[in-house]
Amino acid sequence: MSFPTDLASFLELLRLHGHEAYGLIFAFSASHNMLFTLFAGYASSSGALDIGTLIAVVWAGSFLGDAIRFWIGRRFGIQWLSRFPRLHRTSQIVVRLVDRYYLWLILFHRYPHGIRGVAGFAYGMSRLPWPTFLAFNFVAAGLWSGAVLSAGHAFGHISEKLMNDAFSGVGMVMLVVFLVLSWLLSRKLERVAEQS
Repeated sequence: MSFPTDLASFLELLRLHGHEAYGLIFAFSASHNMLFTLFAGYASSSGALDIGTLIAVVWAGSFLGDAIRFWIGRRFGIQWLSRFPRLHRTSQIVVRLVDRYYLWLILFHRYPHGIRGVAGFAYGMSRLPWPTFLAFNFVAAGLWSGAVLSAGHAFGHISEKLMNDAFSGVGMVMLVVFLVLSWLLSRKLERVAEQS
């Protein structure tokens, strides 16, 4: 099975492997792969995947992925990241932010690109207690799965309608605009985090 790098190859993967794709979606949601999750939402708009099952799979993957990263951060601390200077610097920034704004960070860390990969480790390295983290992480994972899958699902319906109309290029333009806006927002949030 090859790794899908665009929407067409993702839909082809679903056609070939059907329900086995939920396992792949679970794994990618554990890493908060937003683009892949958007593709899954898009695929649900055409009936290739069930949106209810997708929300449960992505929710569970996102929650468990951060719980494992939290455990690693708690168990091994900051020392193991010293071999990776960029991750080490980013995690130190996130640890400082967690100590001050843990509620907001847990709720929103899945969206900006630079933070979502190391935030779980940083939560474990912080003074944040396990029960508090798990409760907020559960809620945040559900919000993230619902928001990203719904955006992909809605885009699938809108683009399908537009592509069926005479404006087939508008759907592609909307996809590009959506992806560019997502990227710009994540860059802006990264800069705000680095300034803190």
